[in-house]
Amino acid sequence: MEKKDLHYYAKVHSIESFGTVDGPGIRFVLFLQGCNLKCKYCHNRDTWDMNGGSYASLDDIYAKILRYKNYIHPNGGVTITGGEPLLQVKFIISLFKKLKEKGIHTCIDTSGMFSISKDIEEVLKYTDLVLLDIKHIDPQKCKDLVGFSNEKELDFARYLSDNNIPMWIRQVLIPGYTDDENDLLKLKKFISSLKTVEKVELLPYHNLGEYKWKNLGFKYELENVKEPSQEEIDNAKKILGIS
Repeated sequence: MEKKDLHYYAKVHSIESFGTVDGPGIRFVLFLQGCNLKCKYCHNRDTWDMNGGSYASLDDIYAKILRYKNYIHPNGGVTITGGEPLLQVKFIISLFKKLKEKGIHTCIDTSGMFSISKDIEEVLKYTDLVLLDIKHIDPQKCKDLVGFSNEKELDFARYLSDNNIPMWIRQVLIPGYTDDENDLLKLKKFISSLKTVEKVELLPYHNLGEYKWKNLGFKYELENVKEPSQEEIDNAKKILGIS
């Protein structure tokens, strides 16, 4: 991979100019390349490889965002997702500093599977909202599902709470994997221990990204898993206490 200054260049997968599901309002959504997890249900399998995507400069991305400023400001903003965006944390720090100078709302969609480093602390100073994807509340089931246990992401959530950083908690509802009632009750208890959770989102599993796995020559491990029914979704929401 060609070497670039990671403060001023990002490896980009794609851009969505008018996102409506990744944070409040209309959002400019930047999908960064690369992921450190191995989620069996991933619908963006093509984002995993850091050698994929293409380089884009800080100046170019910033200029693109400003062209949409009238649409995304003041009720929307910019969301950085992936892949796992915090693999490119130095770039996000540089970008978010510039966005905050313009009063633009900033958001990171992350698994939180990181130790709290100086770079993580720095980027969160310029982050208005974190969309935190809790992969699984049970450590062993989490490891089976995404390749890592959940200690780091739960610690990440506690750090956000302790430092008054707003978050939305997200979990994908996968029949047979994340829909166990006891696990959902544990998740509810954990969420209730956090002070800055503004919203809890239950995202129904879908297999729309299965073709990407097959196109890349990989076996899709959840090919026999059905999407949750509306009854299953409603039941899980009831257990979590969300509407």
